Amino acid sequence: MKKNISKYLDSTLLKADATPNQIVEICKEARKYGCASVCVNSCYVPLVSENLAESDVKTCCVVGFPLGACSTETKKAETINSIKNGADEVDMVINIGMVKAGKWECVKRDIAEVVSVSEDKIVKVIIETCLLTDEEKEKACLAAKEAGADFVKTSTGFSVSGAKIEDIRLMRQTVGADMGVKASGGIHDYKTAKAMIDAGATRIGTSNAGAIIAGSKAI
Repeated sequence: MKKNISKYLDSTLLKADATPNQIVEICKEARKYGCASVCVNSCYVPLVSENLAESDVKTCCVVGFPLGACSTETKKAETINSIKNGADEVDMVINIGMVKAGKWECVKRDIAEVVSVSEDKIVKVIIETCLLTDEEKEKACLAAKEAGADFVKTSTGFSVSGAKIEDIRLMRQTVGADMGVKASGGIHDYKTAKAMIDAGATRIGTSNAGAIIAGSKAI
């Protein structure tokens, strides 16, 4: 790895029962360890932005989460509102049903419309790899790239499974060297995180940032 493991980590809390106090605690942890970002549902963007002020840790939120099945206009509105409230990065869920139907222009337009209102903020596109064939994964990655997104991301962590090494390799091969690839879902320890990075991930979404960082120091 070319940088400290903490700089790969988006410390994440997306559970429906996440409380404000828990959000504040992961912000404290992320600041302590110097994580890349704290990733939350959009209602918590103001709280996270406030708690990360004057730090290098970015405020990240999810959009159209976890199904990706809301309208494009809804995704755009959530993105605009989140950026207004302090979001630096937006992780949007692709329209998975349109992917499965092969409606690629619709898929690409959905992403492009979010990118168009994202200003200069980073946009990551969650393709939910566990629901797609390899061909669909490749086409979804290319749609995200053509639409101007900054990253493709494996998973919401709320479907049937999370990130897999073979998917990271496929995504990296598909998008090339310059686009970000984020592995997310089921990454709980340093060994798994490092394997994802070695396979081509440039960002790791995890609810176990502290354990991953501790594991890196134990080696």
